[in-house]
Amino acid sequence: MDDILASRLTAVAGSALQRLNSVGGGCIADASVAEFADGQRLFVKTAAGDHDMFVTEANSLRELAGSGVIRVPEVVHAERSMLVLEVIDTSAPAGDFMAVFGRQLARLHRCSSGSYGFFEDNYIGATPQINTPVRPLSDGWPAFYFEYRLLYQLRLAETNGHATGELIHLFNVLESRIDGLLAGSEEPPALLHGDLWSGNYMVAADGAPCLIDPAVYYGHREADLGMTKLFGGFGRGFYEAYEDEFPPAAGAAEREGLYKLYHLLNHLNLFGPSYYGQCVAVLRHYCG
Repeated sequence: MDDILASRLTAVAGSALQRLNSVGGGCIADASVAEFADGQRLFVKTAAGDHDMFVTEANSLRELAGSGVIRVPEVVHAERSMLVLEVIDTSAPAGDFMAVFGRQLARLHRCSSGSYGFFEDNYIGATPQINTPVRPLSDGWPAFYFEYRLLYQLRLAETNGHATGELIHLFNVLESRIDGLLAGSEEPPALLHGDLWSGNYMVAADGAPCLIDPAVYYGHREADLGMTKLFGGFGRGFYEAYEDEFPPAAGAAEREGLYKLYHLLNHLNLFGPSYYGQCVAVLRHYCG
């Protein structure tokens, strides 16, 4: 066990660290459960280097918690090298879990703000996510989504060597069509999880849905819903309950691919050309 980490955790908990049990982790951070002399258990994320990823994740969790409509782990401590959270013990989902989850997400999406974006930039996976605020009555959601989500990913793809002439051409066409493609879906900015795939929710010990690993901003709620459908893992009951609580705007199904595109481009930049074909297929659908 790293002595400096042990000392930091002891200071955070106010009790001597006894054990640090690894629970794995992804390509971004290592994850452990810390056990202390006074019986406390805390979930700990650590990563090498000096960056603000854990601080921004903590702020995303606090924003979600402030809604009061869906559970997230409580933030105990955040600094540039470490994030300390409440441990969420888990259970098997009850039969109505997806319906409860769908209703709670719909209520989260009714939480609004005066601007698209967020007060700070954060991360989608390991990729910076730009959240420069844009007011709905100025350039609006299509401009925000194209500039700070899609075009930003294209520029990364150019840097990473993934942006072919075909991809750039399709983006040029999409820029001329984005306003029309998103027309009719205008809504106030909604509080979004930002990276809502099936690996980023848990079933808490009491059966409640619990969101983890957010990339929060205020945007169009269809962006969250599009991500839920990219890799699956959300049952029919989830969508039925969501739509009963917060009916979608007309044409939502046709716009779904536009919102998947952001995450496909991010996966192209993070994991390489195996995602290129899916990106081009979505662009051809809207730009062909």
